[in-house]
Amino acid sequence: MFTIDKLSRTPIYEQLIAQFEYGILSGEISPDGKLPSVRELSQSLSVNPNTLQRAYAEIERRGLCYSVPGSGRYLTKDALLHLKSDAEQKMNEFADLASALLERGVTKDALINAVNA
Repeated sequence: MFTIDKLSRTPIYEQLIAQFEYGILSGEISPDGKLPSVRELSQSLSVNPNTLQRAYAEIERRGLCYSVPGSGRYLTKDALLHLKSDAEQKMNEFADLASALLERGVTKDALINAVNA
């Protein structure tokens, strides 16, 4: 389910967060589904448990999972909604930025080329 590119410039915890988000968006991780423990994931990926703890703390801060003491971490029921809402917010920010760039003389074609790149 999870893979790590140790040669990537992207920090390992950010790679894990992105994979959790992809798992949620693709339906691979179901609502209220139990997430692998830090120990299990640490051993299977050969990654420091502190790195995994950092990734889990971040996805919990984003409202995508919750902890049950003694039982583990679980995906929230509205994790997919959180991600879609975040994407919508980013699209609004992008639209505002595109408008500002157009006002400053950037051509529509230049914007489209930047998006395509």
